[in-house]
Amino acid sequence: MKLKCNQQGFHHILIPLVILVIAGVGFAGYRVIQKHGSGSKTSTILASNASSDDKAVSAGKSLSNNKCSGTGDATFTHLPMNADDFAILIPYGLMVGGHVTPIDHQYFSPTVFHSAKDTYPVYAMADSQITNIEVHPPENGSNGRIRMVFTVTCTFFYYYDLVTSVEPGIDSSHLPIKVKAGQLIGHIGGQTLDFAVWNTKKPLKGFVDPASYDGEPWKIYTDNPFPYYTPELRQVVEAKNPRVVEPIEGKIDYDIDGKLIGNWFEQGTGGYTGSKGEGNDRYYYKTHLSFAPDLYDPARFIVSVGSLYSYDNERYMQHVTATNSPNPADVGINTLVKYDLVDWNYVKPDGSFWDNMSVVKDIKVKSQSKIFGCAMAQLTDTRVLKFEVFVGKQCSSVAGFDSSAKTYTR
Repeated sequence: MKLKCNQQGFHHILIPLVILVIAGVGFAGYRVIQKHGSGSKTSTILASNASSDDKAVSAGKSLSNNKCSGTGDATFTHLPMNADDFAILIPYGLMVGGHVTPIDHQYFSPTVFHSAKDTYPVYAMADSQITNIEVHPPENGSNGRIRMVFTVTCTFFYYYDLVTSVEPGIDSSHLPIKVKAGQLIGHIGGQTLDFAVWNTKKPLKGFVDPASYDGEPWKIYTDNPFPYYTPELRQVVEAKNPRVVEPIEGKIDYDIDGKLIGNWFEQGTGGYTGSKGEGNDRYYYKTHLSFAPDLYDPARFIVSVGSLYSYDNERYMQHVTATNSPNPADVGINTLVKYDLVDWNYVKPDGSFWDNMSVVKDIKVKSQSKIFGCAMAQLTDTRVLKFEVFVGKQCSSVAGFDSSAKTYTR
């Protein structure tokens, strides 16, 4: 699947990024969900009476298919791509296209984005063993994608996705595969490299119901990569990161119990796992909803609505609001709020348009004036939300919910 993004402004400049994001989500609605590990679910692990160290190891065994040993962190002595081969590091927390909730991985974006397949070498970052490889062949004009999980210990992991080829001997029939820091493991081209760190000793605190993420059990262990780089390498990646607001690595967990802010999932669809329909209904993210700060300009918040998905208009799923008020973090139970939704551009400090392909610091959101529709939301209980979007209408003309309203839970 390829997104068709003909909208002016923000979404227009993100055509390359949207394509890579959809590669990460899945070319035909593919989900990585429930395909990794054979151990207990995240919620079971966290709810057990075991010590925190035992829980961390148990989670790590699940994430590594029981192919891990020991505990502790690593030092990244090598970048996943050569420093001159990537132009920008996109931190955690972007919301775009099928990534309705804040994205749980960073992106190394190639210096020449529209490069040929396998243009750039990809390396292991630390001594580790590859414990999972998934190969997804080219589809609908894509370069295909290879996902790889690198296990350092039972508590520390990193992973890549969107790799376009691997070196001989690196395949799923030889797992686990030991690799050394700096070892060439594959190549990438024509798309970005997904990357994240998982630390099972540091579960995120900002998801009010971790069990909602059992479908992607690594998500709640997403960790800041920057402290694990050598000082020299950390300087390189931070210099190529456009985000200047702490945490500069980005953030994905914004839930506040009893408040509108954060992630929501359509009632009865299994949390992050999402719907399991056929055709266009196979896109799991259609049942996702999020109210979260913008990645680069957190003073502005994004309303990200999976139910607005359409094959021709996937760009419709993310909007800012005309007034940026009220703040979703301040909206509590039984308060009915309405937001006029608008599109936006990113602009540089001098006010000029940012193309998302080069490093610029202190980027801001510039909202457009045309109203896309009215979003109406009301928490009816601490973790129950009634929500509806009236496409093509301004909030001044919308009195209340109708029969199309949906119920969401955490």
